[in-house]
Amino acid sequence: MLSKEIQLEVNKGAMLPLMEEFYTIQGEGSHTGRAAYFIRIGGCDVGCHWCDVKESWNAESHPPTSIDLIVENAAKYADTVVVTGGEPLSWDMTLLTQRLKDKNLKVHIETSGAFPLSGTWDWICLSPKKNKLPTQTVYDNAHELKVIIYNKHDFIFAEEQAELVNDNAILFLQPEWSKKEEMTPLIVDYVMNNPKWRVSLQTHKYLNIP
Repeated sequence: MLSKEIQLEVNKGAMLPLMEEFYTIQGEGSHTGRAAYFIRIGGCDVGCHWCDVKESWNAESHPPTSIDLIVENAAKYADTVVVTGGEPLSWDMTLLTQRLKDKNLKVHIETSGAFPLSGTWDWICLSPKKNKLPTQTVYDNAHELKVIIYNKHDFIFAEEQAELVNDNAILFLQPEWSKKEEMTPLIVDYVMNNPKWRVSLQTHKYLNIP
């Protein structure tokens, strides 16, 4: 149980449940191949069965950490920061993004969009999930839509989501890692027949880096 003072700091976004932070190469989507500092915030109730960081779900497992410390660590590395989770938008991202931008950092987010958009972002990667669909604010502001393909029905879901996202969003289909041998050829064929889409791969896993 958090003290009342710490809970207030968490509620306003001055402290966040930090699961991990690391400097690596962005492996997915439009910015694949670029160096980035990842900030993984704990807490998510979306519950994807194929999530590869289920340990991030319970926010209480991750200590509330001052955003000043998070920003100080991030500023030592790349000029791009990626905030991920968990589901970072389950917390108020306003203060964190302000402080990161004060350090002249480019600030990206990877989100399911299940909560209203908060914070100021240079890049919003929306990866929608069927069991908790995105809010309109995220559909309207996403720079890229990345749909995870676990089975054939996910192509239908992808098209439904493409209809809802803003017209400027770049559209990606990405195989779920455990199904990549089965689904990647289907994605390749689909993109060749529907060239508004692009292929995204989890290249960091092929490179064996975080």
